[in-house]
Amino acid sequence: MKLNDLINQNCEWLKGTGPNSNIVISSRVRLARNLRYIPFAHRANKKQKEDLLKKIKEAVDTTNYTKGALFLSLADLSNLDKQFLIERHLISKEHALHSDSKAVIISDQEILSIMVNEEDHLRIQIMQSGFNLDEAWRIGSQIDEEFGKKLEYAFSQEWGYLTACPTNAGTGLRASVMLHLPALVVTKQINKVLQAITKLSLTARGFYGEGTEASGNFFQISNQVTLGHSEEDILDNIERIIKQILGHEQNARQALFEQEGAIIKDRIWRAYATLQNAHIISSRESVDLLSSVRLGIDIGLLKGLDIKTINRIFILIQPAHLQKLEGKALSAQERDVKRAEMIRRELGGK
Repeated sequence: MKLNDLINQNCEWLKGTGPNSNIVISSRVRLARNLRYIPFAHRANKKQKEDLLKKIKEAVDTTNYTKGALFLSLADLSNLDKQFLIERHLISKEHALHSDSKAVIISDQEILSIMVNEEDHLRIQIMQSGFNLDEAWRIGSQIDEEFGKKLEYAFSQEWGYLTACPTNAGTGLRASVMLHLPALVVTKQINKVLQAITKLSLTARGFYGEGTEASGNFFQISNQVTLGHSEEDILDNIERIIKQILGHEQNARQALFEQEGAIIKDRIWRAYATLQNAHIISSRESVDLLSSVRLGIDIGLLKGLDIKTINRIFILIQPAHLQKLEGKALSAQERDVKRAEMIRRELGGK
């Protein structure tokens, strides 16, 4: 498998399958780990980082789940390639900066990605489609156990796994769920929901995680605290709260269509018609319109379309994806034209 092969496959988190996939886009488990006797990534020198890369590569090549995985040195990648990986949620924006002695490991179907020398030596990330944190944790725990036999982790009996940022110490576990919440946004209930989850030690971010704003009615909700809580407690807490949010969104959708059915249907059909006929369209407008179309599919209003197709469009309209598909760099206006062309093709427009 090569980097360019990724664009031709549907990544795991966009399959549109799994529990509650009409509202939950994906579930993610991320484990922060550091190796003993090597300074944290922001304190290590170049030789120490390169030695760590070699250790990680050896562990990857001999671990069952990662054997044969794609191993990419970020220093060898173009800025376009790095942006492409960010858009697929395989690396973070922070990881793409200052690429020396950094790498990413990507498994088949992109279920697993491991960032090497980001904030921590290892950021092990497992993605699953739909509301499926249990399966993400099962896979992540298994990989973590196998790596732990080959790599000596920095661990304290008092503090748990040691991490560069104290907020990640303890279990080192961050669990997150990507939600599509159009009804809560339209009915102006979303702020109350977000304020409530903050009091319950959770946080909400945008489509690309920390430091990004919510767009297209997508919200990534994750735990804030890892220290002093077991993995099971963290997962149980976020699952319980996500179930409540799902209930609120479902109730909001029902109330919305009972009270403003004609207005919502008009919004959905207008969004669909615009996407089918536009010849130039920005990324932001596309995401907002696709959100309405996705809602139309969820409620059975738009026939002949499926969530998988819409999810695929969501990723393909991103700037780096458009340029990778075109095989060359594109200006902002050229991307807007190609984006509209691709959407019309996918939706059977003119």
